Amino acid sequence: MRHSRGATPEPPRRPAGRSARPPQGRRAAARRRRRGRRRLVRRVLTSNVTIALGAIAALMAVMLNISSFGFAKADPPPMAAELDLSANEMVALLNRSDMDKVAADAVAAAKYRAYLRQKEEERRARERAEWYRKNRKKIEASRSAEALRRINPSAAQNKAYGRQMNELKGWGACWPSLEELWEHESSWNERAENPSSGAYGIPQALPAEKLASAGADWRTSSPTQIAWGLSYIKARYGDPCKAWRFWQANHWY
Repeated sequence: MRHSRGATPEPPRRPAGRSARPPQGRRAAARRRRRGRRRLVRRVLTSNVTIALGAIAALMAVMLNISSFGFAKADPPPMAAELDLSANEMVALLNRSDMDKVAADAVAAAKYRAYLRQKEEERRARERAEWYRKNRKKIEASRSAEALRRINPSAAQNKAYGRQMNELKGWGACWPSLEELWEHESSWNERAENPSSGAYGIPQALPAEKLASAGADWRTSSPTQIAWGLSYIKARYGDPCKAWRFWQANHWY
């Protein structure tokens, strides 16, 4: 439409169905919408479901941190290459440990001497075991005889036999010598036996069967053994005094 010259133009018309709203009304509506959204957010955040979900999430985070740091498998110890030791320090350590030939030979000699001592001790142990195996019966018999001697009061009676028979020989003055001599040899025990030599009886006859020349009961009879012993002393030394002096010098007679 064309307007005539000089006439005031009419303002444009608003489309039908939309009412005019002043700017202040629009701003107020926008503020109400924002307040509504904030109230909705507060209601969501303060609801029981939201709080429970937050607590669960926090607990899971704590557990993950604990498993990562507190209960994680311990790291293996660092290897030598991981230690704070430089190559120069390693070389210096090796150089400080260098040993000359003289020192090495001295160590080897000491080790060889120790080896020889060990072998010698092993050899002696084998010899002792072999000796005991061969003389086991004699040793056990000697121990049994010693046990019998300690509990058998016949030693005093054996000395009484010895003193009487020594006087019958005419050697009364030599009784102290005879008493000491056979005390050292057998403690006046008619069953005494030397485990190493096999000497037997009060006079320690060697071999033991020599006593049989004085009587068939030589293994248990004190008078038979004493008679044999006095005969031996007479033939070898002349009397018990001389036999005792010989024993003192040589520890056998």
